Order: sequence, then C-alpha cells, then structure tokens
Amino acid sequence: MTRLRSAALVGNPNAGKSALFNALTGARQKIANYPGVTVERKSGRLVLPSGEPVELTDLPGSYGLHPTSPDEAVTAKVILGQFPGESAPEVLVIVLDASNLEQHLVFAQEVIALGRPTVVALNMIDLAERDGLVLDPQALEKALGVPVIPTVAVRRRGLDELAAAIAGAEARAAAPHAEHPRPHIDLTERRLSAHAIAEAAIVSETSRHRLHARLDKVLLDPWIGPLILFALLFVVFQAVFAGAAPFADAINTGVSALGDAVRAAMPPSLARDLLTDGIISGVGSVVVFLPQIVILFFFILAMEASGYMARAAFLMDRMMARVGLSGRSFIPLLSSFACAIPGIMATRSITDPKDRLTTILIAPMMTCSARLPVYAVIIAAFIPNRSVGWGVGLQGLVLLALYVSGIVGAMVVALVLRRSVTKGAASGFIMELPKYQMPRIKDMAIGLWQRAWIFLRRAGTIIFTVTVVLWLLLNFPRAHEGQNQVDASFAGHIANGLAVVVEPIGFNRDMALSLIPAMAAREVAVSSLATTYAVQAADDNAGSQQLGERLRGSWTLPMALAFLAWFVFAPQCMSTIAVTRRETNGWKWPAFMLAYLFALAYVAAGVTYWSAVALGL
Repeated sequence: MTRLRSAALVGNPNAGKSALFNALTGARQKIANYPGVTVERKSGRLVLPSGEPVELTDLPGSYGLHPTSPDEAVTAKVILGQFPGESAPEVLVIVLDASNLEQHLVFAQEVIALGRPTVVALNMIDLAERDGLVLDPQALEKALGVPVIPTVAVRRRGLDELAAAIAGAEARAAAPHAEHPRPHIDLTERRLSAHAIAEAAIVSETSRHRLHARLDKVLLDPWIGPLILFALLFVVFQAVFAGAAPFADAINTGVSALGDAVRAAMPPSLARDLLTDGIISGVGSVVVFLPQIVILFFFILAMEASGYMARAAFLMDRMMARVGLSGRSFIPLLSSFACAIPGIMATRSITDPKDRLTTILIAPMMTCSARLPVYAVIIAAFIPNRSVGWGVGLQGLVLLALYVSGIVGAMVVALVLRRSVTKGAASGFIMELPKYQMPRIKDMAIGLWQRAWIFLRRAGTIIFTVTVVLWLLLNFPRAHEGQNQVDASFAGHIANGLAVVVEPIGFNRDMALSLIPAMAAREVAVSSLATTYAVQAADDNAGSQQLGERLRGSWTLPMALAFLAWFVFAPQCMSTIAVTRRETNGWKWPAFMLAYLFALAYVAAGVTYWSAVALGL
C-alpha cells in the first residue's frame, strides 16, 4: 500500500471545506499560523480505511494560483510547496459546491492541471438537489480525469468513500486520462471549459433552477443589466418621496401640535422657547424624515436578501475598473450609503494598499442616510411636487440626480487619485453570487427596526445636544430693544464671519451658520435651520410655521440648489474623520480628505449657483 503522509483541502470560499474538514478529522485538530503571516493554519488527523493516519490541512479559500490576497498567497505556496521547510501535500482534495459548480470548476481545473494526486469532493449535493439540480458524478469524473465523490459534510455522507479515494489517489494519478484538463490554458479558456463540463454533468434541473440561470443571463448582461439597475434605483427614489409623504405629513403635524400645546401651556419664557424653538422644532424637523429613511433601507435590505445586491456589485466592477478600482471596493462603498464609518472600516478586506486608501478617501462622497433629511427638506420646499410623466415625480428625479452626482463625483475623484497620489495598477476581483431567494419578512423587520432605532438614537443624542447648544448660542447675549436676536447672538457673530467666505457661492448668513453644526452630523443642518428660523420669528404664529415655508420665504431657488450641491460633496461628520485617522494611522490623509472635499463642495455650490442665476431660475 502506498503510504500517505499529507493531504490538503482546497477550493473556493464557501465551498464547505471547513465543514468537511471537521467531519473528517473530528476533535483531532490543531491551529497555528503559517510562517511569517497572520493567516491561520488548520490541520488535523484523518484516519484512512486501512487505519493509516494522514495529516489533513484545511487551506484558505482561493479563486486561483495567482494570488490577489494574503489568504490566496498562502494557499498557492502550500499547494506548490514554496513554504521553506514544508513539502507540498501529497494529495489535493478539491471541494466543489455542487449548487455553484461552474464557478468552482474554474479553480478546480487549474489545480488538476498541476498533475498531482487529486480527488474531488462534490460537496453540498443535497442543497443542489433541493434547489432542483441533479448532477452525474460519473460524468464529472470522466471530464476531469480524477475521482469525484459526492459528499454532504454536515450529515457525514460520502466520508468513507472520500477517505478511500484519498488512499488510492497516488496510484491513480500515474494512470493516463484522455480527458484530463489541459495544462497552460488561460482564465477565459478555463471558464468556457468549466461551463461545458458543468452543463454535461447536469442530469436534470427544475424550472426554478433554470429560471435563476435565465435571470442571471438578463441581470448580468453588460448592456441590459446596468439599465435594470438604474431603473430599480429610479423606482427607489420615487418611492422615497411618494410613499413617505403621508407618514411624514403625519409626523410633521404631530410635531407642530406638540409645539403649539407647549406654547399654550407655558407662559412666555426662555424655558418655553428652549422647548419649542430649540428641542421640539430642531429635533422634530429631523425626526419627520424617518419614513423616508425606512423606505430607502427597505429597498436596500430587500436587494441584499434577494441576492440582487451581489449582482449589482458585479455590474459595478466593470465601471470601477475604468477608474483604477476593483469590485472589492464596491461593498465598502455600498456600506457608505448607510454611513461612511462602517464603509471605511469595511475597506480592511481590500488587500491592495493603494486600492484601500483610494476607497477610504472617496467613501464620504457616497450619499449616506444622514444627507437624506437635508435633501428631502430642500427638495420639498423648492421643487414642485408634480409629475413629469406617467408615475414619474419631479422630486424623485431630483433626489436620484443627487445620488448619481455623488457616485459620478466619487468615480472621477478615484480616477484622479489613482493617476496621482495613489497611483498603482488595479487589482483583480472575483466574487461568488448567492442564490436568489425571497427576503424573509422577520429579517427585514429586524433590519428596518435596527436602522430606525439608530436614526432615532442620533436624534435623541447628537442632534438633541447640538440643537440645544445652537439654541443657547442663538439666544445669548440677549438683544437690546429693537435689535434682532440673531444679530446680537454669539452664533450670529460666528455666522457673519463665515458668511464672508461663502457669500460668493450664494449662501446667506443662516446657511453659513448651519454648516458648522453639520460637522457633528449631516442631518443637524436641518435642525440648525429650524432652530435659527424659530428664534428669528417675531411672534408665536410665525414660529409655528413649518421649515419649508420659512425656507421659501428666505431663500431663492439658486441658493437652494447651491446648498444641495454643497452637501453632495461636503466633508463627512467628525466621526468619519476620526475613523479615517484610525484606519490610515495618522492625520495626513484625513487632512487631505477634508481639504479636497471642502474644495469640491465650494466649487460645486458656486458653479450651481452661478449657472442657476445665469439661467434666470
């Protein structure tokens, strides 16, 4: 009997290698690190049917022998025997996900082409059959030229057969196989071959499985796919305004009623003004946008749970490659639409340091949920709520344009950065597409509640605190008789100084004042404006006006458009700057981020204002 000393499990991520490793080795495992790297080495003892022990290693998931990450580099070195003092595994066990066979066969062919003793574990065969896909392991074995053993690791099915195949792998490797995958073929050829082998191995498939394949053919089409993605985004932003309007109006009415009730119950005093003009008006002006945020996240969570979001990342990879990034940057940038902080932290998965730095620097340009209240209040105040076509609202179109402007601006900045301060070659990107499935109502409800609670918690902490501080700055020192309170206040003096800088781009003093607290959180700009105009009101009746009415009475349309353009590019909150400092280990890149984003915001607002004035808007 040929004596085996070592074997290794290899395959794509999510192929079920760890489950198979645990089933084969049980408690006979040890974990260490590979020499010189932080990647974990998991090894254990596999007992063959003859009783012979074999050291089995669970290698990190990989998509190829040309590594693009530390994990893939370790896998390639182990397979090729390039670690000093360590020999290559005598048998390679390729673990394939039976339900995603075509994708996994690409790497499998590259490993088999090495000509080493190899066994294929066709894992999770039960899940493939559950989804309506029945495979022929013998047809797959004939095409690959190596033993193919169906397994279900979590149920311990096929483990004895797999151990027996490992025991006989060396002897079988010496025998010629006419249909053995050809060596030295490129990635495109391997993909074509993987498709042909997978098709030949299918015994039967249900209409459901065929439907999924047809959906991918349409949704991932290089021409049709982006159009569908854009149409879906269009529907989302139309729904943000149309669907949220009744709920937002109800909250607005409640906030106004609460303010009126407090005014009626309390005698005139600074304490009453703090409650009505500061806390209720300021915080309430932000809380009113909760329905829009919930609707936006409903669509985002639905796209994630259904499996479509990964396809959107695949579509975006082509566009991102043109600006020097890869699809690896898509997930962090996508996370930044909720908040730039988790988005920047998610860049840790990007292995190329220049790719990672570029992604960090452009993450604040993604339109985070904190911007939505700012966009919503300005759009509702200045953009007519009218239809520009069947089912197409002008307000939703403007909101979509703002989101697209942020994305396009980020891509242009990425292109400039990749050709200057973060110059370097773009790295490759491979991702595994999840199966399509209906989102679970319970999971969606939990996700929406979590995001709504985060928003309300910010309203009850950051926004509340900043609003109270701003109200104090607006009310002290007290104005003399005949003097405007805002003119006399500390906040008024600060705003007068800043207004000199932003006046050329169409900003008045009140707009300038709102930019300062917005550095704590974007949505505070709304509460800042509400508090400022509430303090300016000459009587209680004027003070009960909604924010939109006050804005229309104080701003022109060019000023409003310039304010929107500012917030498309303006620097993120101070928490984002702090996270950038932590992730880049210094203040150099956060300072660079602040400088270029302020410059972009100033130029964008100025160009928008001057253009609008020139057009006579």
